[in-house]
Amino acid sequence: RGRVPAAKSVGPVSVLKPMRGLDPGFREAIRSHTVLQGEYEFLCGVSQPNDPGLAVLREFYRVRVVESDTHTPNGKVGVLMDLAAAAKHPILVVNDADIRVEPDYLTRVTAPLADRRVGLVTCLYRPLGDTFAARFEGLGVATDFAPSALVARLVGVDEFAMGSTLAFRREDLERIGGFAAVADYLADDYQVGHRIHALGLKCVLSDVVVETHLGGGWRQVWAHQVRWARTIRVSRFGGYLGLPITNATLWAVVCTLFGRWDLAAGLLGLRLMMALAAGWGVLHSRDVLFLWWLAPARDLFGFAVWMAGLFGNSVVWRGQRLALDREGRIQVD
Repeated sequence: RGRVPAAKSVGPVSVLKPMRGLDPGFREAIRSHTVLQGEYEFLCGVSQPNDPGLAVLREFYRVRVVESDTHTPNGKVGVLMDLAAAAKHPILVVNDADIRVEPDYLTRVTAPLADRRVGLVTCLYRPLGDTFAARFEGLGVATDFAPSALVARLVGVDEFAMGSTLAFRREDLERIGGFAAVADYLADDYQVGHRIHALGLKCVLSDVVVETHLGGGWRQVWAHQVRWARTIRVSRFGGYLGLPITNATLWAVVCTLFGRWDLAAGLLGLRLMMALAAGWGVLHSRDVLFLWWLAPARDLFGFAVWMAGLFGNSVVWRGQRLALDREGRIQVD
């Protein structure tokens, strides 16, 4: 729908960014948060005193570094606990380390919180890949994940939140038990949204689209996608089982096997039109303009990921293999 008029200011904001390591695009992500409009403080949290990203953080006077010593099964949440304790303002905005934003980001993502019925604001994100494998993965984000998120909102599923942005009031975070309440879960962003929604508050999707960086080869892409799939499965098992229903390419293959080439061609045509509508029309992803014709191949790759995600209870996250229980909690030996 395009941009909505900004509501009145909801007050000063604390931006919390947990980080670990020095990923490509990290410097530009940090830089983008130092030139934001409005009154805010910018806190970055690290759990290792020799983290290579610290050298980049020290380049920007606007960054306040918080050294975290809180240990939790989900290490990121331990850092968030210490960041929240150090933050001064009543509105908190959390996003992942590689998220890059525009100068009006804060005013736009916090504007919906002027409505007391809104408890959390989240954002879609536009992936930027630096390898062909990463761009192929990003094609799935732009033409599969993003439209799925939009349709979920359309049909009333609005309790989830994405690590690209979580904007909420500190008082509502405290009402759900703080970040400590989700310290055992792999999908901490989903759990925060789910619990704030359970307070009777709305989780809304901002008109802001942020940018994220994707990298790595095919092995890293596969591991990342399987981790994501298993995280969705343990968070919303019923929804996960229903994902193949909307895989148009899969059903086009089925139609072809039964000799219905006309139905297969119609499904593929609609699929490619939707890929362009979502990937370019909503996310403005340049990769979609060049790779849209690969959307069916990405769908079949996605189905293989779905099958792998249907079984197994472990994921690889930042080089660590983590075991999950049936509720999505990280198991600690």
